[in-house]
Amino acid sequence: MKRIFLSPPHMSGKEQDYIAEVFKSNYIAPLGEFVERFEKRICEYTGAGYALATINGTSAIHLALRVLDIKEDDIVLASSFTFIGSVSSILYQNARPYFIDSDMKSWNISPTRLKKAIENSPKKPKALILTHLYGQCADLDKIVKICKENDIFLIEDAAESLGARFNGKHTGTFGDLGIYSFNGNKILTTSGGGMLVSDRQAWIDKARFYATQAKEDLPYYEHKELGYNYRMSNVLAAIGVAQMEVIEERAQKCQEVFSWYQEELAEIKEIKFMPELIGSCGNRWLTTLTLEKSDPKVLISALAEQKIESRRLWKPMHLQELFKGALAEVNGVSEALFQKGICLPSGTDLSQRDVQFISQCIKKVLL
Repeated sequence: MKRIFLSPPHMSGKEQDYIAEVFKSNYIAPLGEFVERFEKRICEYTGAGYALATINGTSAIHLALRVLDIKEDDIVLASSFTFIGSVSSILYQNARPYFIDSDMKSWNISPTRLKKAIENSPKKPKALILTHLYGQCADLDKIVKICKENDIFLIEDAAESLGARFNGKHTGTFGDLGIYSFNGNKILTTSGGGMLVSDRQAWIDKARFYATQAKEDLPYYEHKELGYNYRMSNVLAAIGVAQMEVIEERAQKCQEVFSWYQEELAEIKEIKFMPELIGSCGNRWLTTLTLEKSDPKVLISALAEQKIESRRLWKPMHLQELFKGALAEVNGVSEALFQKGICLPSGTDLSQRDVQFISQCIKKVLL
């Protein structure tokens, strides 16, 4: 019996051809033709003005914070219901995270809680890191408006939502800066990698400066500011260029996998799938759901016995020991989702027969 993974890499078939070109050129180190091609392709696809390829999504968020001059004791608002890579760079800057809970309409940041957090903040927040959870759009109309009204920078964490659109516009392009991830489990992967995007060229240029050790424009190594080794290699960018050739196909397949689960599990009344806001079209990177009566740990264990990988939903950041005592505007939604939720296998190489098998295993536990 083969093992069914949660979200394994899925190559397009062109990766090795492009990597061969990289090796032939001998530009295997950071920078090279494919880095520029990958950045250009992301801009063409998403509509972003400028892009910078990085080693991962977390580094891209860190660069966004540096570009926005986030400093010690600055308050950065952030989604609580997310992966730690979305928010850890706040601590890199010795800034203060202020976690915002979710709403049930989207599972993403609650605009109501966001307003409350701004009102209750001990000082004016400087930025918001907004996560589009599991590839599904947050309520961008309301959140963008709140940020503009309160003069708060918006960083979109679209690590999981490449290909998702809100009112026809790509996630990652609504904010002042946006980021994407190409980690091994994402809808597209370069094994590890990220992308920072913005319509402001000066910000991307400054981020590129920081990402290449903040070397001054001199014929020798001169450093006046702290920089990092955050640039993507030409080899990984070659994989990214090949992956971008199938982005729409991959997003459509994830949506199809979700529809298969919906159909197969319709008779289990306690299952509630992650909702989708009107006007949005998520990429359904992962099919996620909650169980109203059953314990998700029991189901996860039963699936594991059949070599099927599944996983709990994210544990909210305001419940993490690392952030004990951090500012938080909570309403219990993300905690309830964590307690009741599960992620199902959603890889773009899944067949309908695979989904039927997984669904039969779920039915044996829940019916």
